[in-house]
Amino acid sequence: MLRFISFGSGSSGNCYFLISEEGGLLIDAGIGIRSLKQYFKDYGLSMLSIGGILVTHDHADHVKSVGSLSSELQVPVYTTRQVHEGIRLNRFLTHRVEEPLKRFLNKGETMELGPFRVTPFAVPHDSADNVGYLIEHGETNFCIVTDAGHITDEIKPFINKAINLVIEANHDEQMLITGHYPPLLKQRILGDRGHLSNSACAKALEENMGEGLRNVWLCHLSEENNHPELARKTVEAALKDRDVNLEVLKRKAPTGIFILEQETEQNECRDRQDAQELLH
Repeated sequence: MLRFISFGSGSSGNCYFLISEEGGLLIDAGIGIRSLKQYFKDYGLSMLSIGGILVTHDHADHVKSVGSLSSELQVPVYTTRQVHEGIRLNRFLTHRVEEPLKRFLNKGETMELGPFRVTPFAVPHDSADNVGYLIEHGETNFCIVTDAGHITDEIKPFINKAINLVIEANHDEQMLITGHYPPLLKQRILGDRGHLSNSACAKALEENMGEGLRNVWLCHLSEENNHPELARKTVEAALKDRDVNLEVLKRKAPTGIFILEQETEQNECRDRQDAQELLH
């Protein structure tokens, strides 16, 4: 069984956790290490279950604690060579990733990490580099696309393949344009290497989601230029009558534990439901 928790999603800090019976993967470490330890304790989880840390990009809200956490647990950090270099040069970090703990990924190449098969892919953003991940486990998968200026042709097949998808819905364009942000910041966010809007997220799903999609979580919402219910309604319209569970991840608080069923388990569940309906 594969489970998913979001410990925080937004400019205040991003951190996600995938865990199976064989071990877990942390995706980004942008929240304080003390908070993360408390969350693990609250959920009855052991920090020793973290078998590796995947990093999307080198901005502080995604890597704040990656150096100290990997050092304390002696856990390897996986990302591209450019992201590792960006982390090394990030002046906002007090702890860098130790050289022996660095592991380098190549976009488009699949790597076995314990019970997981991980494929990184390019995501456009104004950082040293930025990657999304397709993480496969048994017959299910988990895909994350965050801090995306726009949806490229490279990203589209991964959205189409996703069964469980975390995707950015950062801002409502009208709120951003009429808001108090300075013009240069607005231009950065709206640019091709900025952040994905609610409407762009909805369009990406409408045009690219596959038949196997079961769960969508909206991530990295702006506190000033978005609202959870607005993001939800915008994306909900694109999902139409599809049997897809839609959730909005909290910016500064953990979620519950989401259970990501294997495809065979989903089919068995549907068969049971169909049988019950026939009986009635």
